[in-house]
Amino acid sequence: LHELDPAIAAALDAELERQQSTLEMIASENFAPVAVMEAQGSVATNKYAEGYPGRRYYGGCEHVDVAEQIAIDRVKELFGAEYANVQPHSGASANQAALFALAQPGDTILGLDLAHGGHLTHGM
Repeated sequence: LHELDPAIAAALDAELERQQSTLEMIASENFAPVAVMEAQGSVATNKYAEGYPGRRYYGGCEHVDVAEQIAIDRVKELFGAEYANVQPHSGASANQAALFALAQPGDTILGLDLAHGGHLTHGM
């Protein structure tokens, strides 16, 4: 990228420096592990895989299916579950999945006001 577009590369380098010297208090802006950034910057970025493993709407998903099935199997083992879906498509559904996994009906949860770092799905 430094050779192809030095201006964009410089902006990204500056953002990396900012992130490395700042403590982000927004959950969605946590510093992603290198392995996560490698996966997000991989050839999987080029593949649209709508649907579920083995039942996609588009062809050519056999390798994506393998990776997703590994994630499904790991989550099922971790939670002792018969089924698992590892496809959260937004912060709202990710929050809902975490809440359903960890809370019981009637539990009290703490949610921050949006202006104080909360999320729209916290109900404030």
